[in-house]
Amino acid sequence: MGSVLQVSQTNPSRDAINEAVATLAFGGVLVMPTDSVYGIGCAATEGNPAHERIFDIKRRERSQTLPWLVADASDLHTYAAHVPEYAVKLAIRFWPGALTLVVPASNAVPPEYRAADGTVALRCPDSNLVREIARKLGSPLATTSANTHGEAAATSGSGIEARIVREADLTLDAGPAPVGVASTIVGCAGDRPQIFREGALSTGQIMRVALGE
Repeated sequence: MGSVLQVSQTNPSRDAINEAVATLAFGGVLVMPTDSVYGIGCAATEGNPAHERIFDIKRRERSQTLPWLVADASDLHTYAAHVPEYAVKLAIRFWPGALTLVVPASNAVPPEYRAADGTVALRCPDSNLVREIARKLGSPLATTSANTHGEAAATSGSGIEARIVREADLTLDAGPAPVGVASTIVGCAGDRPQIFREGALSTGQIMRVALGE
């Protein structure tokens, strides 16, 4: 049975960060708060067995790849093979925040984390906790929302399904997520941004920043 640790997203303790990093470094599955909703994730490293466990816990098809949470906006250039100018504008304006950018993956992204079209979804969350975990771990976190596939995403620690808490190795509970709405997902592989999912940020906000529309 997984353990639960009360944490702060804005001012996380050193002990909480160390415990989360240790869990991930040893191939564990972590449930964590973000600014948008709660996520379930693992270290985004090649051959990590926790990657497969996430699909089992979420009861999700393996044909879908997992988005990555990165520590810093500069990671966009590390994990993307090509970054359009409009994607840079979006990252400057909305990162850290509830924006996921789908970009062509660089060679730094292991094959199992790439979509069929060769892309990877990246987000720098507005969570000091998650960003510091990724920074100290030395790896992005491959994540998905912490809920059974098809069910509503958890927006607070108390809203996480008991089964998921049991099957994960560690759950970090920071109370309600500040935004409480899933991130907006924007495709950045073409000449213009594509809105794959409208979430915390509206299409209008995205297009104004990206294209001046």
